[in-house]
Amino acid sequence: MLEGKTIMISGGAGFIGTALIARLIDANKVVVLDNLSRNALKDTPYWDHENLTLVEADVRDEDAVRGAMRGATHVIHLASIAGVDTVISRPVETMQVTLLGTIAMLKVAQELGGVERFIDFSTSEVFGRFAYKVTEGDATQLGVVGEARWTYAVSKLATEHLAHNYHRQFGLPTVAIRPFNIFGPGQVGSGAIHPFVVRAIRGEPLHVHNDGSQIRSWCYIDDIIDGVLLSLEREEAVGQSFNIGNPRSTLTIYKLAEEVVRLAGSDSEVLFKEWPYPDVELRIPDIQKARDLLGYEPRVELEEGLLKTIAWYRDRNV
Repeated sequence: MLEGKTIMISGGAGFIGTALIARLIDANKVVVLDNLSRNALKDTPYWDHENLTLVEADVRDEDAVRGAMRGATHVIHLASIAGVDTVISRPVETMQVTLLGTIAMLKVAQELGGVERFIDFSTSEVFGRFAYKVTEGDATQLGVVGEARWTYAVSKLATEHLAHNYHRQFGLPTVAIRPFNIFGPGQVGSGAIHPFVVRAIRGEPLHVHNDGSQIRSWCYIDDIIDGVLLSLEREEAVGQSFNIGNPRSTLTIYKLAEEVVRLAGSDSEVLFKEWPYPDVELRIPDIQKARDLLGYEPRVELEEGLLKTIAWYRDRNV
């Protein structure tokens, strides 16, 4: 576990960033750069922690990035626009934030020096619509040009290449993480499990896209945090990309909705909603590389994670 370090996290007020802060902040200084558009941090004990410094700024602002990163030993780059609905409605901003933000982060890290590890968050969407037990060495898939659904994946793939090239050309110790469908307490924004849980607790209908046959592997928040921390600490991680997820927790979206209703003790209906946009039909990771190089192993199975998530939202009377 890292101790006595200064860790700069872009997008650190989001869901994953807040969970990272919870694991890091007692033993390290943490600097968060975030525009606070989605703020999962404000209602936690870490918001006013003595080891936390908050810089409210856009990741595309190079001067703000430089000020926040100065003195950092470790950098975790999470900032991006995420969520399918948001990406489709704001594709230009999605690409700008990903491309220009990552360029600023890598440029400043290289110029300042002293960065012992730079973690760049990519996405499992780089594998396209059909991804069955995909490895980091499998070919990535580019979506149809002009289809807003794929702007997030295309820009993330470009910045993943850029991060690796900063390592090759300049020796910056970069690592790329490809998260697979993360969920858990404190999630903000869109997705499937967060709205499913909230609606089930309220007794409202759960909506699945089309016939709900899309297949996903779900990873509990604690497990991806384990993967990120291992990537920060293990020398074997440098220069690599890693799939981080839980292939054991795999089921269709329709079955997921039914499981949420069952575990919540809800009488909510599961309804089908037409979705006119392209979708990912199959997404299951192969995580053997992370097992071999990082010693990573997901520990929280789907039912346990869902029960914890339901309890968290129920306690807050959503």
